[in-house]
Amino acid sequence: MARPLRIEYPNAFYHITSRGNEGREIFTSKGDYERFLRYFESATERYGARIHCFCLMPNHYHLLLETPRANLQRILHHLNTAYTNYFNAKTERVGHLFQGRYRAILVEKDTYALELSRYIHLNPVRAHLVEEPSQYPWNSYLAYVEGEGRWGWLERKFILGQLSSSQKNARRRYYVFVREGLVRPLEDPLKKVVASTLLGTERFVEGVKERFIKKATSHRDLPALRKLSSWPDLSSIVRESERVFGKATVESRRVALYLSHRLSGLSLGEIGEYFGGIGPSAVTQNTRRLEIILEEDRGFLAEVQNLKKVLSE
Repeated sequence: MARPLRIEYPNAFYHITSRGNEGREIFTSKGDYERFLRYFESATERYGARIHCFCLMPNHYHLLLETPRANLQRILHHLNTAYTNYFNAKTERVGHLFQGRYRAILVEKDTYALELSRYIHLNPVRAHLVEEPSQYPWNSYLAYVEGEGRWGWLERKFILGQLSSSQKNARRRYYVFVREGLVRPLEDPLKKVVASTLLGTERFVEGVKERFIKKATSHRDLPALRKLSSWPDLSSIVRESERVFGKATVESRRVALYLSHRLSGLSLGEIGEYFGGIGPSAVTQNTRRLEIILEEDRGFLAEVQNLKKVLSE
């Protein structure tokens, strides 16, 4: 199978689909769905992902994703690998859980985000799992029509803002907009995708081709094209941690290592190398241990949360 072209740049907007290997179920219990949603949350915190809407189906998932840091592949690697490790450990299985490569369509968000959100939220209805999207607990629909939901990491303002500047009015209009798909057949927006990669106006498609694809045609194995935007580097994280918790203390090192894992967007290997050549497992273990301490010490948690805000500004 030919390697798909991954076009990455700051604030790119994608429709993502990832399916179970051989069409098998990837979610078999309430706990599975909830675990995957936690990985959505960690992707927003660790990699700066902006998740606009989602739908988790028994054997696949849909996602509208924005990448301020031009790091699509890292986000999807985090989601699919972390969940595969969890699922394989739970079921005592080995091997791939997801079917090959995920599908990532680069989208002109001003033109298609609203329509794609409706397409995603109606997925369980099309699959005859429910009669209307509000009955399906594993999509983001109710957060759109009922206001603040349980997922603080979900970005709703952009899509709702296309309907009204008033959030209350926008939610009401969104409800009507989605219900149109229940009373009459709608055209599948993904049928307009160009070369399995791009969805947008002719001007958008030509602009992307000119900027990225033409440059890549002579490089069959070209790495994903990326332009990095700013996020906290490791030296800044260490400096700020020492400012709060003391220079070269055990506590400041633990916090710095934890925040590097959560905020830098770097791999475990890259983080471990910076902190004296420790292994990836040591980075993960530090995070797990510190999270246990944070759950028990509210004052410590408040200090770390404030530090996160400082580093994210």
